[in-house]
Amino acid sequence: MMIESMKTTLFFLVLTLAFASCEQAEKPEANYDPEARLEALGITLPSPPQPVANYVNGVQAGNLIFLAGKGPRYADGREITGKVGQDVSIEQGYEGARLTAINQLAVLKSMLGNLNRVKRIVKVLGMVNCDSSFVEQPKVINGFSDLMVEVFGERGKHARAAVGMASLPRGQAVEIELVVEVY
Repeated sequence: MMIESMKTTLFFLVLTLAFASCEQAEKPEANYDPEARLEALGITLPSPPQPVANYVNGVQAGNLIFLAGKGPRYADGREITGKVGQDVSIEQGYEGARLTAINQLAVLKSMLGNLNRVKRIVKVLGMVNCDSSFVEQPKVINGFSDLMVEVFGERGKHARAAVGMASLPRGQAVEIELVVEVY
């Protein structure tokens, strides 16, 4: 009987330690502060852009958030439009992708309340409005990816696709979707 009691106690001790270590792994480090990084970069998040059709900005499924595609829209409503490589330079496309990242962060913050809840930027789908001869889509979408790493550090590194599109809604130069893991 004593051995069975000791086995039960040992089992619960191991179980408690396992849960405690899992719980610790699920909390960000004390120095992790994407909101402070945004402030240091001089970035103020705008009000999140509202959907233009019958969809929502984002959907959370478990610990993943799937953000709908957003484009390079300034707070005053103007957008960066045109075909990259023709009307829009690669550098302007890069800036458009960076602006899109800021818009996606605004959506994410509105959903989470605080960007410190971001555990990892998981996947990015970057679409570039261009003709079939343009092959520099990765250089454009780097504007998005670079900002994710500036804000989230190693947690901002993600899997990615950067593809060309014959057109995008309202003629915008880029559109980017995002999948994020959260605490």
